[in-house]
Amino acid sequence: MDADELFPNRPADPLALLAKQDIEPLSVEELDARVAALEAEIVRTKARREFAVNHKASAEALFKR
Repeated sequence: MDADELFPNRPADPLALLAKQDIEPLSVEELDARVAALEAEIVRTKARREFAVNHKASAEALFKR
């Protein structure tokens, strides 16, 4: 599956652009840095998702009273 299949409607999406980048010329050190940056972004994204889920649950609980 390529980036066009994953992100068909958002060609300017940074994630789509990231997936299209040529990583072939990168050194091992550059690849390690890229992996570390992507892992940090995953942590940040998961934290934001958890906040959003908890916020939604709190709002739903408040309005169900």
